[in-house]
Amino acid sequence: MLALPPEPGGRHVTSTAFRIGGELKVRRLGFGAMHLPTEPGPARENSLAVARRAVELGVTLIDTAYLYGGGANEELLVEALHPYPDGLLITTKVGVARSDPSGEWKLDGRPAVLRDQVEQALRRLRVERIELLQLHRIDPETPLADQLGTLRDLRAEGKIGRIGLSEVTADELDQARQMVDVASVQNRYNVLDREHEPVLAACESAGIAFLPWRPVAWGDSGARSEIAAVADELGATPTQIALAWLLGHSPVILPIPGTARVNHLEENLAAERIHLRSDHRDRLDRLSELA
Repeated sequence: MLALPPEPGGRHVTSTAFRIGGELKVRRLGFGAMHLPTEPGPARENSLAVARRAVELGVTLIDTAYLYGGGANEELLVEALHPYPDGLLITTKVGVARSDPSGEWKLDGRPAVLRDQVEQALRRLRVERIELLQLHRIDPETPLADQLGTLRDLRAEGKIGRIGLSEVTADELDQARQMVDVASVQNRYNVLDREHEPVLAACESAGIAFLPWRPVAWGDSGARSEIAAVADELGATPTQIALAWLLGHSPVILPIPGTARVNHLEENLAAERIHLRSDHRDRLDRLSELA
């Protein structure tokens, strides 16, 4: 991994911005909308308030997906934020659909399904182009060339700006990059779960944005205690420490923590102001061995 230059006193300099695909400038600390309730009533009104507050606080990257309520999450974001402020990137994902007999969600990367889901997302999000469209998962029953070829065609038609992947291995990322330009990867990753470190390394080498989902997760009591101890020393919360670690771990990491509460949103975004000393980072780096 590339080392970040140290500040005086052993701190790390962490950029707060990143250009996805070399062009789309976003604040690295974004927002995942998956946890926002969409059903009518007070819970939905609160969700609208959380989404609006995120933008008020300077969030410019919001992640959603067709899977989140069959498009209901996308519609919620439109109600909250449309017309969109300049510089706001709402990225969505396709490639998961309900099966006809059971109604259960399953991977579905058939070209006709991907094309229809993109068309529907354009309509729901009220945009002419989705600047970053991510394949939610690779469908093992559909040739990868067909899945990526469909997205490449949609990009050529001006309906997609950039293509991203989700939950892929380093080998799958390499295969995909031989077919299309990959602007982002969204894999599970946090201070205690680093299974996809090889994927992160590949993204860093190529300048690909890495969006960790589940950016905050807790392991055994020993790991939790160590994170809490660092948090206490810095006057922060354990969640803020976990997010600050991500921001300093690699310059291509764009965390997208989700919440349905304004106070948690504000707590998450404040993690950007926390600077971990080298000794703190060394202690946190060792935690994946305990989880």
